[in-house]
Amino acid sequence: MASHRRPKQPSRARVTVLTTAAAAAVAISAQAANAAPSAKPSKDEVKAKVDKLYEQAEQATEKYNGAKEKQEKLQKEISTIQDNVARGQQDLNKLRDGLGSLAAGQYRSGGIDPSVQLFLSSDPQDYLDKAATLDQLSGQQVDALKKIQDKQRELAQERAEATEKLKDLAATRTELGNKKKEVQGKLAEAQRLLNSLTAQEKKQLAEEQQRSTRASERTVLTGNVHGSGRAGAAFSAAQTRIGSPYVYGATGPSSFDCSGLTSWAYAQAGVSIPRTSEAQANIGTRIYSQSQLQVGDLVFFYGDLHHVGLYAGNGQVLHAPHTGAVVRYEAIGNMPFQFGVRV
Repeated sequence: MASHRRPKQPSRARVTVLTTAAAAAVAISAQAANAAPSAKPSKDEVKAKVDKLYEQAEQATEKYNGAKEKQEKLQKEISTIQDNVARGQQDLNKLRDGLGSLAAGQYRSGGIDPSVQLFLSSDPQDYLDKAATLDQLSGQQVDALKKIQDKQRELAQERAEATEKLKDLAATRTELGNKKKEVQGKLAEAQRLLNSLTAQEKKQLAEEQQRSTRASERTVLTGNVHGSGRAGAAFSAAQTRIGSPYVYGATGPSSFDCSGLTSWAYAQAGVSIPRTSEAQANIGTRIYSQSQLQVGDLVFFYGDLHHVGLYAGNGQVLHAPHTGAVVRYEAIGNMPFQFGVRV
């Protein structure tokens, strides 16, 4: 007869564990179901994030400008050295030809001097190091060999200098590419945030900026401020560019970045100033009090001086702000002012 056994009952501990796990799962599910979706950032929050990204992009832009300027300078220096080397090699060849002619003359008159023969088949540097042989040479030969030695030393130094500059150029090009990617990355992120706004929000932001710009324009125009000298001429030139778009790395005449505008404006006044904002901060006389600024003075913002504009009078600045904006007036208090520079 088959035996009938009662099924084994789960232990109390196992029942407790399963019940607790089930309760936790239910609680988590309930929390997930009841959790409010993440709130969409407001227009003002998006603007604040975008402004920060634009600031970071401009920091990278000024580093990009510096690397680009250094690259151009290195390329010119390398070209000059290479031209010097080419001319020096021609001079060296002439000196050697001259010594060869001397040797030929000796051969025709009875045989080549052993010292000259030695030179023609070896390095003159090594040859001249053997001072004991110098008494075997005529004064003309000694003079020719020393000229060759000096020219070879000069060429060796120039070639070594060119090699180092070429290495520096390669590193600068790498930095240039990295900064360009950084700028583009920041701008792409800013655009992504702006694209998240509704059409109405975008319109509101644009209207707010227009009101701010018009207020700054009225302040400048009603103040009837005028610059003098070359600073005034630079400011007048910059005024003709109002409305031109900001483009990183641009120096005009149809688009600008911040230091591109200031360097272009001063160039129109016949004054050459450095390309980057950081370098521009180190020319002329620094002015730390806003009340002492004059129209056309350079004005610098942020602790690392990555932004520069031209003082427009009455607490306003004329500048190229950032990507997506145009050359315009703006209240100097909208940015962290550091100091001005009178060129």
